[in-house]
Amino acid sequence: MLPTLVILVGSWATLQADLLSDKKVLLLPPVNFTIKATGLAQVLLQWDPNPDQEQSNVDLQYHVKINAPQEDDYSTRKTDSKYVAPLHDGFAASVRSILKRSHIFLASSWVSAELKASPGSSGTSVMNLTCTTNTVVSSHTHLRPYQVSLRCTWLVGKDAPEDTQYFLYYRFGVWTEECQEYSRDTLNRNTGCWFPRTFINSKGFEQLAVHINGSSKRAAIKPFDQLFAPHSIDQVNPPRNVTVELEETSLYIQWEKPVSAFPVHCFNYELKIHNTKNGYLQMEKLATNKFISKIDDVSTYSIQVRAVVSSSCRVSGSWGEWSQPIYVGKKKLLAEWHLIVFPATACFVLLIFSLICRVCHVWIRLFPPVPAPKSNIKDLLVVTDYEKVAWNETKIEVVSYVEEAGFEVMENSMF
Repeated sequence: MLPTLVILVGSWATLQADLLSDKKVLLLPPVNFTIKATGLAQVLLQWDPNPDQEQSNVDLQYHVKINAPQEDDYSTRKTDSKYVAPLHDGFAASVRSILKRSHIFLASSWVSAELKASPGSSGTSVMNLTCTTNTVVSSHTHLRPYQVSLRCTWLVGKDAPEDTQYFLYYRFGVWTEECQEYSRDTLNRNTGCWFPRTFINSKGFEQLAVHINGSSKRAAIKPFDQLFAPHSIDQVNPPRNVTVELEETSLYIQWEKPVSAFPVHCFNYELKIHNTKNGYLQMEKLATNKFISKIDDVSTYSIQVRAVVSSSCRVSGSWGEWSQPIYVGKKKLLAEWHLIVFPATACFVLLIFSLICRVCHVWIRLFPPVPAPKSNIKDLLVVTDYEKVAWNETKIEVVSYVEEAGFEVMENSMF
């Protein structure tokens, strides 16, 4: 009985399709198609079914085609659709009615609508906009244990006047905020923004929309929109409480998950063990927060860990920052090096100092010689005695030196 019923239903569907084909069902395009900006980088597309469209046995759908700022297309059964895209260069889309049944595909003609590009002079909008998010511990732990901060930077437009001032807004979901903390360049123009706390959900899949407009007395400043996927700009914090224990030739390394709204099982880790003696680098990719490694007993090692959110919990992003290095291992070589270098350095310094003192006569200037006292008493008494001899004999001159007692002769003495 059941196979017979299935065959009858299939035959009926085929017959209906043939009837529709025979009738040459005419699909009419939607009417009243409009595009309206409903938020930062967000539009609402709306249309109505054509009132002249024959509704009997017709299951209508709509094919939406985005023409600008980038091409995209999708199907929907609704008569309205939200779409997220940068709007500073305008937005254009088209829609048509379609009918899909078995091997039959029918489509109406297209109807189109557009938003004009934002006014402003070319070259005045910001350039090189970059944004990053980071998770911090919230002070309101009972409500939201974690908060997401946002930091954006940009360059001034190449043709923007010197008096240009920029203002940043972000939107995530239904929340929109204006920046309150700006960083500025030498001309006092805003070139960066900092949100200590935001409504951004690091676990969300919605796109972050950032909008920057500006003002100047000399020109109309063109606004700028940019979309960011949360996973692509999220800076994952380094793992916490990294501990290393050394037992003979084994390293026992352990850590805790980073500060994040994601649970423990959502993280993968990369471990770096660096032998500072020979430069050998050991890299390990791990799904757990523990690792044991064998080492030698004559080297010093530095250990660092970083994390990334795994694809099982979110679209994979980039690796986070490394934890602060922890050093373990033997330090004999370092101590011996100190014992050799320090005495050698001291001897070298003393030698240089001695040479300087000798060349510059530092000791003589610091400790001049003590002058000898001068005596008013004659040091030496000379007595000359002539003895008479015959005229034809040689005269002999006897010179005797008498030294008075109590005095010493001091000549050219120096201390």
